[in-house]
Amino acid sequence: MSIQIPPTSSAGARLRARVTAGEMVPFIGIYDVFSASIAARDFDALFVSGFGFAASHYGLPDIGFITWTDIVNFVQRLRTVLPQHHLLVDIDDGYCDPEVACHVVSVLEAVGASGVVLEDQKRPRRCGHFDGKQIMELDEYLAKLRQVLATRRDLFVVARTDSSDLADIAKRVTAFAEAGADAVLVDGLKSLDTIRELSGMVDRPFCFNQIAGGKSPPCTLTDLKGAGAQLIIYSTPCLFAAQTAIADAMTGLKARDGSLAGSPIGVKDCTAVLSENHARVQKR
Repeated sequence: MSIQIPPTSSAGARLRARVTAGEMVPFIGIYDVFSASIAARDFDALFVSGFGFAASHYGLPDIGFITWTDIVNFVQRLRTVLPQHHLLVDIDDGYCDPEVACHVVSVLEAVGASGVVLEDQKRPRRCGHFDGKQIMELDEYLAKLRQVLATRRDLFVVARTDSSDLADIAKRVTAFAEAGADAVLVDGLKSLDTIRELSGMVDRPFCFNQIAGGKSPPCTLTDLKGAGAQLIIYSTPCLFAAQTAIADAMTGLKARDGSLAGSPIGVKDCTAVLSENHARVQKR
């Protein structure tokens, strides 16, 4: 049975209510407003992926180029055309020291983000499914996490560790839960058994991130629910689908001597998506 949430509730409160009700929530990673508009037709929870945003906004890998002002502007544009969808935002380490992290959290909450993921990587950072990551001392991260939690109002905060040592991971997720994080995330896990073990250690929802070609095995929602995961992030499905489709379209265009004949999408199809967004904006 779905929980009834007042439409006037904050974005964070709406997400928290759904999670508290025990629902499993898949978050679809998007990379721009157009990809979000398409994903939003089938899913009501979206993930503002650092990997996807770095690729689309800068054309660079996700190793720390993103500025907090760019991500805030992006979330504001998303919220304008998608007023009711859950928006979970990847904010890396908070973009610097605890003061900056708290400011970013305050501004994101003000523009309508539902939640954030705050990680314990040091800079220069790497994608969570790559090797060579450097991890903050636990006390340093906890100090930042506690300040962020004290700053937010209703914003949902996911505490993420990129540690690869299982004993250290267990210590960290327990500490994250004790600090008051709304959910915990361990990136790059390779086994459902590990998810099952870790999710049983904490009294917080367990978040799992999967990315095609990453360290984690491809899992169904049924598999993950059985292992104790409740929040499921799909970091890059839109970005990778776009890469495939664009590459195929350009190869086909070249092979057809520049003819657009046979294109599966035309101007009316694209405009239909944009018109839906425009109609939502006009109703606000």
